[in-house]
Amino acid sequence: MTFRLAVIGGGNMGAALVGGLLGAGWAAADLAIVEVLPARVDELRTMFPGVALSTDIPACEAALVAVKPYDVPAACTAAVAAGAKRLLSIAAGVSIATLQQAAGAGGAVVRSMPNTPALVGKGAAGIAGGQSATAADLDWAESILGSVGTVVRVPEAQLDAVTGLAGSGPAYIFLVAEALIDAGVLAGLSRANSEALVTQLLVGSAALLADRGNPAQLRANVTSPGGTTAAGLRALEDHAVRAAFIDAVVHATARSVELGAK
Repeated sequence: MTFRLAVIGGGNMGAALVGGLLGAGWAAADLAIVEVLPARVDELRTMFPGVALSTDIPACEAALVAVKPYDVPAACTAAVAAGAKRLLSIAAGVSIATLQQAAGAGGAVVRSMPNTPALVGKGAAGIAGGQSATAADLDWAESILGSVGTVVRVPEAQLDAVTGLAGSGPAYIFLVAEALIDAGVLAGLSRANSEALVTQLLVGSAALLADRGNPAQLRANVTSPGGTTAAGLRALEDHAVRAAFIDAVVHATARSVELGAK
């Protein structure tokens, strides 16, 4: 039997993508998960009834490579040997050149950078194709990652910026959440109430932004002249919060470049 897609690596991200594909209408029989840890195999069997599980890469049309970076070249080579014509890597720091060298002339490769909100179907990812990757190959990769969120297409050189912004970005938002929760407690709220309010604040604000766009206008809509929001925003600007976020993305992007060069 030849599977439509072999997911090589059944960790959190690999499992999230399997769940996303099943939710998008893929048949369980189309998918195989390659996982070598017995305990994890048992978990995956419970999570995805009907999806094949194997310790070796089975015959497949395409492969999603979701293993540790140092295992990626061997996984790509083995996937092509198993018949895969398309390879999508979600491993950080593994270049298209490395992927293509491992795949040889027989496989079209796409490199991606997803982020952890993909675990709840709300991810943001960037993809870049190798020289042999066609528009159809990028459409295919986008359809897979799109099952768990938003996908943008960028040149490979911009994947470091995707890493600095969207890959690391959840940590920035969680830090903001921590700070706001602490601020609510300082202002007199219980920690439970502050956490509930901040969580919904972030969920609701993100939904509003996704629905209407234009964050500057949305901010202005909440800011009455001489009001409470204006006072709060002034405090943030006095502490250069906007500049701090810009610096965070710039520094994270630079670090991604450094790690990719090793």
